[in-house]
Amino acid sequence: MNALLSLPKIKNQTAFNLDRWDEIGRDPEIRRWHGKVETDRYGNAIMMCYAEFSHGGKQADLVTLLRTHAPAGKVTVECPISTSAGVKAADVAWVSKKRLLQIGGRTALKAAPEICVEVISPSNKRGEIEEKRRLYFEAGAKEVWVCDKQGRLTFFLKQAPETAASGSGICPKMPRLIED
Repeated sequence: MNALLSLPKIKNQTAFNLDRWDEIGRDPEIRRWHGKVETDRYGNAIMMCYAEFSHGGKQADLVTLLRTHAPAGKVTVECPISTSAGVKAADVAWVSKKRLLQIGGRTALKAAPEICVEVISPSNKRGEIEEKRRLYFEAGAKEVWVCDKQGRLTFFLKQAPETAASGSGICPKMPRLIED
């Protein structure tokens, strides 16, 4: 006889995600992990290997470009965001001061910043990036950018989340290529 495990119903995914993220952050074993950590919708920690050198370089370049081209706000890397599928960490994010007051205050954000950026690394799968894009928009992002291995930026806007846009609406002067 095959019995399926019955998972408890989560009444408030955001509250669950934030509480679980706080708990994970206090876990001494996870704190020793040298890679990136996210969670699934049930709070299970998903541990990923470190990215290659160029990944961090692209993150740093994006931070510099966002500080130059974005309106006043906060730029961060490895930004933990509560989504319907657990806590996901955007490689780079920009959030306005007004939105940060609404979604901040915990170790993970209650919702997505206006701009979430994923930098492609060798371990990424196409479906994984597409799912993150969907989750960030569902969590309130206005734009999701994807930076490929050659430094090319692809912009997706909330109005048409499945179609690449010609540029960013929030940062219209953002270049489409990050130079090495």
